[in-house]
Amino acid sequence: MEKSRLIPAKMRYICHASSKFQNKYTDTPVPMGTQVLIKVHAFGVNRADILQRQGKYPPPQGDSEILGLEASGVVVKVADRALEHLLGKDVFCLTSGGAYAEYVVAEAALLIPVPSGMCHSYSAGLAEIYLTAFDALIRVGQLKADDVLLCHGGASGVGSAAIRIAKHIGATVVTTQSSEEKALYAISLGADHTINYSESDFAEEMKKRNLKANVILDPVAGDYLKANLKVAAMDCRCILLAMLGGRYAELDFAKVLAKRFNLHGSTLRNRSIAYKTELVASFTSMFSSRLAEPDMQIPIYKTLHWDDIDQAHELLEQNLNRGKVVVRVC
Repeated sequence: MEKSRLIPAKMRYICHASSKFQNKYTDTPVPMGTQVLIKVHAFGVNRADILQRQGKYPPPQGDSEILGLEASGVVVKVADRALEHLLGKDVFCLTSGGAYAEYVVAEAALLIPVPSGMCHSYSAGLAEIYLTAFDALIRVGQLKADDVLLCHGGASGVGSAAIRIAKHIGATVVTTQSSEEKALYAISLGADHTINYSESDFAEEMKKRNLKANVILDPVAGDYLKANLKVAAMDCRCILLAMLGGRYAELDFAKVLAKRFNLHGSTLRNRSIAYKTELVASFTSMFSSRLAEPDMQIPIYKTLHWDDIDQAHELLEQNLNRGKVVVRVC
């Protein structure tokens, strides 16, 4: 079932098989089962894309080999008549890869309507960061009002979303970042305390400020785990999202036991469709009507054109961005 516009048999996509990005053509994907086909207007760029390009984060079996975990666009084809009401709808969503292309398939249950007045270039950067942060903080971390959240990388995309969600709930937010400029950015989103980790030890700074973390959001791992344990409150829940600081660490397990420290590894990409469906439903019921409001907006650091994809990756690789980097397809 498809919209009246002609859907080409071949589509352009961004290939990363060589050392340089290339424009290539492949068959336009066909939605099956409960899927829809989206004409991509823009897609968000994420660190997972960089790791996949480097061969360090292969897609789960059955997912597209094309880069891209989130997109925004228009539904132009559906696999089942029961989904025809979605035709022509402006949506953004998580994808199982494939967003660096003119068309991408997505599960209908994962679609989130683009709020009225919001452009595709903005909504393209929302799904991955907001759903990752919501899953980590609310579903895994059980963050509550009056809790203290320690968020490492407070100027990143996920860090930005975490600040917004935590402040909506009523938590106190402590962020770490590499510069005063990024600290000011985190404060502008609502962070209560910021620590420049290039100038001071975050554990010592938190001790000086009499702060202990109930929930820790950590994409660093490595030696940060030992410092996380120092600032953890009783029953602290520490959620690891990545390991930018290394795969290994030494921990004092006496302190782990004494503080009843909960360490969780969390990834969203390899979750089941059922899990993601429930996640999207929970998130949208709580936040979808508020995404366009000023206190939930995430700044777009840079919006680039399709031909500037190498620059988009370079911004993230060099840790220059504050907020999201988005690429326009059309």
